[in-house]
Amino acid sequence: MKPVLYAHPFSSYCQKALTALYENGTDFEYRLLDHADPETLADFEARWPIKRFPILVDGDSTIVEASIVIEYLGLHYPGPVKLIPDDPAAALQVRMLDRFFDNYISTPQQKIVFNAIRSEADRDPYGVNDARQMLERAYAWLDRHMDGKEWATGDAFTLADCGAGPFLFYADWTHAIDPAFGNVHAYRKRLLARPSFARAVDEGRPFRKFFPLGAPDRD
Repeated sequence: MKPVLYAHPFSSYCQKALTALYENGTDFEYRLLDHADPETLADFEARWPIKRFPILVDGDSTIVEASIVIEYLGLHYPGPVKLIPDDPAAALQVRMLDRFFDNYISTPQQKIVFNAIRSEADRDPYGVNDARQMLERAYAWLDRHMDGKEWATGDAFTLADCGAGPFLFYADWTHAIDPAFGNVHAYRKRLLARPSFARAVDEGRPFRKFFPLGAPDRD
């Protein structure tokens, strides 16, 4: 049996897992999470009551969290692209950058988006301002970090880049990356040109009208 991914194509964390699957040409079943399919939604919620996606189901195992899904795939469904290096020190660098993109790009970006979909009375301008400041600091750090690098940890495409793709993609829509951060813009452009991530982006195009802040007419 092949693994089953429960996901939605417009979700950044789902795109992270999909990029890894596409990068290695892994055979899997895609179960779209959509309100038009309550049976699949109920199955998903029964497997993971926290209701955060994606999840991967492989036989009797349910694997949650996109980073762990990618690590699981590397262990059980390895392909030509090793997204976690064998060398422990190199693997630690990859995991550190993966945490950076999750915590300091995606988390503040989503805070701004979730604020936008709340009723006006429940909005948190202080929290949004804090999130925007975090993104500015993260962009500045990343611009220095990416100097002379092709991918997040050097020459090889890894787990960290699987997350960087969708997180920088939506972050620039949410809080524009300053043109002064040329290394970040160049890195984002390389990610969008990577066939595995480009495929994930294309699959999400039909849903752009639902982006709460208004999707820009680019990318």
